Amino acid sequence: MKDSVVANEGKFSNPATTAKGEPRATVALSNPQTLWFNTGTLCNIECVNCYILSSPTNDALVYITADEVSDYLDQLETRNWGVREIAFTGGEPFMNPQMIEITEASLARGYEVLILTNAMLPMMRKKMREGLLRLQAAYPDKLTLRISVDHYRADLHDAERGKGALDKTITGMKWLSENGFRMAVAGRSVFEDSDADSRAGYGAFFAEHGFDIDAYDPAMTVLFPEMDETVEVPEITTACWGILDKSPDAIMCASSRMVVKRRGADKPAVLACTLLPYSPEFELGETLEEAERDVALNHPHCAKFCVLGGASCSA
Repeated sequence: MKDSVVANEGKFSNPATTAKGEPRATVALSNPQTLWFNTGTLCNIECVNCYILSSPTNDALVYITADEVSDYLDQLETRNWGVREIAFTGGEPFMNPQMIEITEASLARGYEVLILTNAMLPMMRKKMREGLLRLQAAYPDKLTLRISVDHYRADLHDAERGKGALDKTITGMKWLSENGFRMAVAGRSVFEDSDADSRAGYGAFFAEHGFDIDAYDPAMTVLFPEMDETVEVPEITTACWGILDKSPDAIMCASSRMVVKRRGADKPAVLACTLLPYSPEFELGETLEEAERDVALNHPHCAKFCVLGGASCSA
C-alpha cells in the first residue's frame, strides 16, 4: 500500500535493526498455547476492512484438509509444544467442506477448540448444524465459537458487513445459544467508542437476546484495535520491553503459530502470526520444528496491534 510506505517510510525494512540503527525486538516461542489454522480465505461476505481480504472470490489461501490438520497435530505431539487450544479462522471456516472433520480431529486429541465465524449461512447449513450438534454432545465444554459482531448496533455492523448482516448473525447466535454452545464475541474499535461504552453496549445487546456472554470478560468479548498500515507507529527495540514494562512472553507470537495452505503450494506453511498471512518474511517453514525460531517484530502490526495495543487473537 502506497500510504503505508509513506506513513512508516524507512521503517520495518531490516529484521535486525530499526531505521535508527537500534537492535530490533524479537520474540521467542516461549510458551506455545494455541496452534491456529486458516481454513481458507473464501468467505460468504466481503467486509469493508477485512485484514485478510476474505471474500466470495479470494482463494489465495485454499481450503486446508482434515489430513493436513492431523499431520500438524501429530507434529505437536512429536515436538511436545504443550498447546492447549486449536483455533480456526478464515475466511469463513464453515465454508470449508471438511470443517466438521477438522474440528473433530482436534477435539479427539483432547484439545480445546476455538472457531472464529460470522455465524451466518455457511454455519447454518444442515450438514454443519448436524455436525456441530454431534461434536457438542461428544465433547461438552471443549468447543467455543467466537462470533464476529463488529458493533452491537445494526447500522454500524452492517456498514462493515452488508445490509442485514447483523440480523443473520443473530439468527445463528440464537441457534447456538438454544443448543448450549459456548459463545464469545469479537468486536472492533474502528468506531472509536471507549472500552467502557463498548462493553456496556455489548452487555445490553447480549441481555436483549438472552446470550450468555460476559461483556466485561476480555476473553469472551474481545475488542480488537484496528490494523491500519497507513498510521505512523514506532518500531519496537529491545529497550522497549523495559520502557513499556512489558515482557516479550506476553506477545502473541510467544504463544502461537498459524498454519496456512497457499494456492498452488504442495504443502501448508507455518506463519509466525495470524495477522500477516501475506507477508513472506513471517513465513517460518513447512514444519513446526522450523517454526520454533524467534520472530523479529518487523511490521507495523507488531507495534500497534500486539505490543502497544495489547491484543491477542487467542481465547
